[in-house]
Amino acid sequence: MRLAPADLLGLGLLGLRTRKLRAALSALGISIGIATMVVVTGIPASSHQALMDEMSALGSDMLRAQSVSVQNKPVALPEDSVDMVRRIGPVTRVSAVANTHTQVRRSDLIDENDFSGAGLSVLAARRDLLDVVGGSVSSGRYFSRADEVFPTAVLGVQAATQLGIGEIHGGEPPPQIRIDRSWFTVIGVLRAVPLADDLDRAVLTGWHAAQETLRFDGKPTVMYIKAREESLEDVRDVLPATVFPEQPGQVQVSRPSDALAAKRATQNTYSSLFLGLAGVALLVGGVGVANTMVISVLERRREIGLRRALGATQGQIRVQFLTESVALAVLGGAAGTMLGVLVTVGYSAYQGWPWVISPLSVAGGSLGAAVVGMAAGVYPSVRAARLSPAKALAST
Repeated sequence: MRLAPADLLGLGLLGLRTRKLRAALSALGISIGIATMVVVTGIPASSHQALMDEMSALGSDMLRAQSVSVQNKPVALPEDSVDMVRRIGPVTRVSAVANTHTQVRRSDLIDENDFSGAGLSVLAARRDLLDVVGGSVSSGRYFSRADEVFPTAVLGVQAATQLGIGEIHGGEPPPQIRIDRSWFTVIGVLRAVPLADDLDRAVLTGWHAAQETLRFDGKPTVMYIKAREESLEDVRDVLPATVFPEQPGQVQVSRPSDALAAKRATQNTYSSLFLGLAGVALLVGGVGVANTMVISVLERRREIGLRRALGATQGQIRVQFLTESVALAVLGGAAGTMLGVLVTVGYSAYQGWPWVISPLSVAGGSLGAAVVGMAAGVYPSVRAARLSPAKALAST
């Protein structure tokens, strides 16, 4: 007698319906295995992502390009060099500063030969500079679209200390400084910028204000470039010719940060670790299902003998037990996947990490469980099908 697929499925699920506690305990075994797979991939991946974020904050994706100095004076780069670098495919952000070669003093009452502003650079800065170098303002504000056209200044943390300027408060008259022969209003003070420490000893002015007030020619002297990490070396190779096509040898480009090499090494290590842990978890779950199904065959020999005596074929017996094995694994895999996701999200939130759940581990949880269940059920199903009706009935 031929059975429809729905009938075969019903027979396969018969053992689960009639032995609910055993089915639950059997599914628990595979669910723990799958949950372990999700957790041992999710929690390290979340920790790894937090580590990667910290390494990215060290400038692993940033390059610095500047011209070669002649007689201790930096040579200006072409005026359109920033726009040319922005056209490089892997480049995500680019900004620049330019040395205006002017002097800064606290007031016009200080003699020009006074050294209160010694060692400080007056730089024309673009409005997107802080976004590229990861800088921030400790008090006051950075240049807005309106600020950059007026004679305003933002001080690096060391420059502010040297000029005797503290915090900038909104309700108080802002301090002023003398740059060259013009007054500039200080609108903000920066925090220390680890990725560009030369800005700590700099007085920044708006790009357009420097052109109007300080006779700045609009040509940058230092460029800060962010690019996709996997293409950082390629970007570095083409930067000199892109920045200064006429004299690429006049352009110096920093090498990639050591944090990039450490980041790549860490990624490779974690990838291998995740793969090994996931394989062990699935193996443990598969052994548990196989053990459960072998015991089920031994305990249900009377049922097998009765069905064979009533005309069930060996193929139908195999499908019945194989279906039961796969169903156990799939149910356990679904429950284990949900449990693993919840544990990963909860632990990551507790640690303050950005939680990372691999789509492969979630999508592959139930699929992997089905494959493991099928593999684990092959031997028990074949053994059940080979039982002769007479021996099976006589053994009870």
